[in-house]
Amino acid sequence: MSAQVGKSMRLKRVIDPAGVSVICALDHGMTSPTFLEPLSDISARTAEAVAGGANVIMMSKGMIRIAEPAFSPTTSLALLLSASANPEQGQPQVIQIAEVEEAARLGADAVVLFTALAGETEAGMIRTLAGVGRECAVLGIPFIAEAEFPTTYASVSDLRDQYGFEYLRRNVRLCGELGADIIKTNWPGDEESFGKLVEAANGLPVVLAGGSRLEDGELLQRMEHAMAAGAIGCSVGRNIFMHKSPEAITRALSRVIRERWKAMKALDALHKELGAGAVR
Repeated sequence: MSAQVGKSMRLKRVIDPAGVSVICALDHGMTSPTFLEPLSDISARTAEAVAGGANVIMMSKGMIRIAEPAFSPTTSLALLLSASANPEQGQPQVIQIAEVEEAARLGADAVVLFTALAGETEAGMIRTLAGVGRECAVLGIPFIAEAEFPTTYASVSDLRDQYGFEYLRRNVRLCGELGADIIKTNWPGDEESFGKLVEAANGLPVVLAGGSRLEDGELLQRMEHAMAAGAIGCSVGRNIFMHKSPEAITRALSRVIRERWKAMKALDALHKELGAGAVR
């Protein structure tokens, strides 16, 4: 009972009182095949995302030691438990590098595991996924599973052509079956297909992954459609921290998610903010 209470308490912070979640992923130093320059100043990127309305920051155990002062009292930490081995390859291997217990010691409200299926590493991936789900249930830590294409460093359209919609749908369902409390998944191409991914989660909260770099309008349009199809929010990394104004684009996403603004209205407000010099 106590573990379930703990999980419920933490989920109240990860999914805010409005029932939505605006997650900024600053964990790409663990997964990217190349170093991403904006992450040189992890504290600044964290502060910008928090100022823009992100209520959850995804981060590694090493970087939270540096970025902790930039968290507000209500900002949740979602600790990344995995790194990508051989990330430049088409299907990198996911390696677990932290334990759920470590996340609890660091004050995390959730843990995150990237889930790459198919190929010879699938059995090990499923074993890791099930193990993390089991530990989260014992320790009362919400589990965010990233049910995505095997690599996130190619365009979603290319990955969709390579792996197909059913790859995503199976991944979403498998993550739910093995204990995920929140499922993050890619944009499959249209609102109807995203709705099918939400259905595959069978009532579990689903957030839209930002994926590779997009034009602002396209990002906000996808977010509007995802919310209409049943998403509770987003988990966006590069489209926030590589933006010329991470705070402003986070604010635009937050408006679409929390206030249900239309994408074009949020885009217009973003352009006005950027025009006023709100760029770094």
